[in-house]
Amino acid sequence: MDKRQAIGSWLSGPRAAAEDAGVDFGYRGQQLGLPQDGPGSIAGPGRRLAALALDWGICVLIAYGLITDGYGQATSNWALLLFFVMSALTVGSVGFTPGKRLLGLRVVALETGTVNPLRALLRTALLCVAIPALIWDRDGRGLHDRLARTVEVRV
Repeated sequence: MDKRQAIGSWLSGPRAAAEDAGVDFGYRGQQLGLPQDGPGSIAGPGRRLAALALDWGICVLIAYGLITDGYGQATSNWALLLFFVMSALTVGSVGFTPGKRLLGLRVVALETGTVNPLRALLRTALLCVAIPALIWDRDGRGLHDRLARTVEVRV
């Protein structure tokens, strides 16, 4: 390996260097037995973040319009509480939040395909802490999904 290859592998990251060396990582969701694309495949990060932003926006609007009079710290706190309740109830009962439904996403359990309320509660609590959602595995699942043994898929 010459110096240019070593520098190139450092700049592109360890995954790209391993792929250049011949390691086959497969596609996202292959280890979980999910299809590569189409319904049932792992949702991309852009769609998931957009759904999260929609859900958060809905909760902020409800907190701003119905609970607090004006925008301040109290509005953000109420919005977080509303987000927790909305996400835990809707994911635990129907498998998606309003934002996920609008963008064609669904949360499913790996073993059964449906998320029970306790799993949804754990997943939502970890999502509200925010740090577990920022740690992703190679399939694109956040730590909150791994601990709750769920995955967010396309509908």
